[in-house]
Amino acid sequence: EVQLVESGGGLVQTGGSLRLSCAFSGFSFDDYAIGWYRQAPGKEREGVSCISSSDTMRNYADSVKGRFTISSDNAKNKVYLQMNSLKPEDTAVYYCLVRDECTGDGSLVTLYGMNHWGKGILVTVSS
Repeated sequence: EVQLVESGGGLVQTGGSLRLSCAFSGFSFDDYAIGWYRQAPGKEREGVSCISSSDTMRNYADSVKGRFTISSDNAKNKVYLQMNSLKPEDTAVYYCLVRDECTGDGSLVTLYGMNHWGKGILVTVSS
């Protein structure tokens, strides 16, 4: 069974940092890409960042470039999202997901059927 579990969210002030973790199981990261989406109140879900299994590709949405860094620890089956210089507009529920491929704008696509999501974790940035 594919599982993805997010942790590390919470409340932080503007300019602060948080590191989200995604613990995954039930599939081989060698065959897919993992990333983060977010959904702010009243807005559509959007891609934030993604990483390929071989770490040859790390992509970001324009809104987070230079502030967020995605990384993976394959030995621990974890993917991280380091978020620095946080802004109130970063407030959202953040979801970890696995799909077939990572795209250039930080989103992921399903080409061969892989599409699993974590339950999400809330990040709140106060002004």
